[in-house]
Parts: sequence; C-alpha cells; structure tokens
Amino acid sequence: MRVAVTGAGGRLGQALVAALEDAPFTGPLGPIAWDLPDHDLDDPASPERLVRRDRPDVVLHTAAWTDVDGCAGDPALALRRNGAAVGELAEACVRTGADLVYVSTNEVFDGRRTDGRGYGPADEPRPINPYGASKRAGEVAAREAFLRHSGVVATEAGTAPAGPQLAIVRTAWLFGPPGNDFPAKILAAADRARAAGEPLRVVGDEIGSPTYAPDLAEAIVELLAAGVPAGIHHVVNGGTVSRAGWARAVLAAARSDVVVEEVPLATWVRPSAAPAWAVLEPTPLPGEPLRRWEAAMSDYVPLLLRGRAAGARR
Repeated sequence: MRVAVTGAGGRLGQALVAALEDAPFTGPLGPIAWDLPDHDLDDPASPERLVRRDRPDVVLHTAAWTDVDGCAGDPALALRRNGAAVGELAEACVRTGADLVYVSTNEVFDGRRTDGRGYGPADEPRPINPYGASKRAGEVAAREAFLRHSGVVATEAGTAPAGPQLAIVRTAWLFGPPGNDFPAKILAAADRARAAGEPLRVVGDEIGSPTYAPDLAEAIVELLAAGVPAGIHHVVNGGTVSRAGWARAVLAAARSDVVVEEVPLATWVRPSAAPAWAVLEPTPLPGEPLRRWEAAMSDYVPLLLRGRAAGARR
C-alpha cells in the first residue's frame, strides 16, 4: 500500500511517518512524506500534482492551520487552508481512486454539552470559533467531493460501500514530540511563575480528552490495516481532565513544586473562544482502545524533560 502523509513535518505527521515505517503493508519504501514546499495549503494545484506524481493508494491528511487565534484573526485564510484545501485534496483523491483519511478536531462542536457525555460521531457539529468552523468546512468539502465523484454513500454517521473511501478522524488536545504543546508550555509557564514568586494560574472549567500523537498515529495505522473503514471515527486517549488537572499532572511528573491556582475560562481574553467541554466519545477501533491519557503522559514526560534540558544547555 502506497501511503502519503500531508504535514509530514508536524506533530501528528511525524508520528504517522514513524508508525508507517514499521507497518508491514507500506513495503520497503515506507510512507510518502508530503510537506512544504511541495504540499502547500495555499496552492490549489498542489494536491492534484502530488497525487498524480506519487499515485498513493491512500492519503493521510494531517496538514492544517492549527493556530486557533490566528484563524480568528483571519477567518478567510482559515477557510482556505482548512476548508477549501481539503476539498481540493479530496477531489484529487477521488479522481485517482485514492482513499482519504482526514484528521479533524473536537472543535467542530460547541463544547456546551452538560450531560457529562463525550461528543459522538452522530452529534451535530456547531463550531463556535473560526478554527472549528474551518475544520468543519473541510469535513463537508471532503464528503461532498466523494459523493459527487464516486457515488459513495457518505453520511454524518456514514459508510462508503464501494469505490475510494473517506474516513474522518476527529481527535482532541493533541500532545507529544517535538514539544511546544500544552505540557511544554505549562513547564515554561511554571518556571516564570516560580521566578515571580506567584502561583501558576490555569483554567479549571475547560475539560477535554488529551491525546498522545504517537498513540493516535498507531490507531490510524490500524484503521489502514483494516481497510480504511469509511465514516467518522473519534480517536482519543481514555479519560478526561481539566486544563488545571492536566497541568498538575505535568508538574508532578516533572517534580515541580509550583502551586496551580484554578481560574475560570473567562479569565483569559482571547480572539478565539475555546469549547469548555472538549470531550470526544471514543469510537470502536480495529485494535484495542487507546490507553488512558495518564499512561501516555508517563511515556512522554521523560522525552519532554530531556528536550527541556537540552534547550536550557543551548
């Protein structure tokens, strides 16, 4: 199976390339890594050019503009990069008979759920910020492309019984190498708080499903091995936690004594409104369910601390 990965230099892209290199179905040449400048979300012609050049059997689309505040500052550009660009890639895939796995986000939901349940694939998306709206536009554009050109039956709950397959993988609160993620930012913020002799203020009423990029990558590889099951898949590590609870776990693992002070989400004025309930209900996977986020964190923290120490030495 020839597998191409867009955004191959990003957090999930790197994890996918690594996981695919160990997968038996990619053959001796391994995955095809697409990234800038060849794959450019601002260039409508790049998907068709790359698909026709490399002839993948399946494309894993992880490339996106993930700066949520940047998206709020330029919603039109967000729709270009996270919406129209997905439709162009989907069109190119359908025309060449390639399957597409599109990685989306919990932020297609408004986060106002109060029943304690995670959002499932059948729940109606209602994004409350331009980033979520642009990712939702990408989902719709991909589905419409597959419907229009392949005749595949693809619905919100959807299946695609014939022809190229479209799978939408939604995830949440992604963390992992190469850093600059929530745990890394918490450690940096804790250093600043300690220097100032202050507690670290972290939001206590934003709840989500932290997801370790290497775990998500392995789950997507399992989906490929099972034949790219069409439809919407919610793939997150087990368990939920607030931002403040996650911060405490990071600091405890790093043996930091900085005190965490919980503050409401409304404390931070940002261009982009964050969904307060960012929890996804995991859907069944071909393999085992993903482990709990705490177990994934225990694997990640040593990598995080080594990277932090190396940065301090430079």
